[in-house]
Amino acid sequence: MTRRIRSSLRHLRRSIAPPFWPISRKEYVWTVKPRPGPHPLFKSIPLGIVIRDILGYTTTMRETRRILGERKVAVDGRVVTDYKFPVGLMDVVHIIPEGKFYRVVPDSVKRLKLIEIPPEEAGYKLLRVIRKQTVKGGAIQVTLHDGRNILLPQSGGEKTNIKTFDSVLITVPKQAIAQIIPFKEGVLAVVTDGRHAGFVGRVISIQQVFKRRDALVVLQNDQGETVRTKLEYVLPVGEEKPAITIR
Repeated sequence: MTRRIRSSLRHLRRSIAPPFWPISRKEYVWTVKPRPGPHPLFKSIPLGIVIRDILGYTTTMRETRRILGERKVAVDGRVVTDYKFPVGLMDVVHIIPEGKFYRVVPDSVKRLKLIEIPPEEAGYKLLRVIRKQTVKGGAIQVTLHDGRNILLPQSGGEKTNIKTFDSVLITVPKQAIAQIIPFKEGVLAVVTDGRHAGFVGRVISIQQVFKRRDALVVLQNDQGETVRTKLEYVLPVGEEKPAITIR
């Protein structure tokens, strides 16, 4: 699991920044600290670092802030002007002038990396259900891993059968549920955290321990490689093939 980061309220030293950030540790003292947002600090990268250090569109943070101020970058279909905005798992970054789209996916080396995706996929985002509860009026609400809350229809049907740790494919920015991918044996999934992050394979077995999130999940890929990890680290991505590009 990625180590927790402790820092001051507004500032973050490079020496204690998340190890998967692509920044030099000793060149300067300070780096950009993500603002509170859809992803926690230890599972996100500030948008300014994404633009400058990962995509390489700028060389300094001043240039990056100018580009963002000119409203040239969108995340999940919405223009973002804050260079401290936290970008995390499955977010879609749109470089508007070039018409390029990038998705944040798990990686075994970099923990989180950006891959270019076709424009027709940019309107979809795959998210894990982390909470399901009844709210005022008897409606069912699900909370997704990027902090979104979606109210499910009360008329019954497939959508009301969503369980925690299932995945939902939603449209962005409208947040309409396009597909539900249940967490079960035989489903295709990707490991999002831990030592096997980035591994893609089918769920072979699920062994319940105490809490469901700590269940032991065994996955196997097409080459016959097998890994074991916690259920909490596994994200279903499709039945026969991934619903979106994840590599």
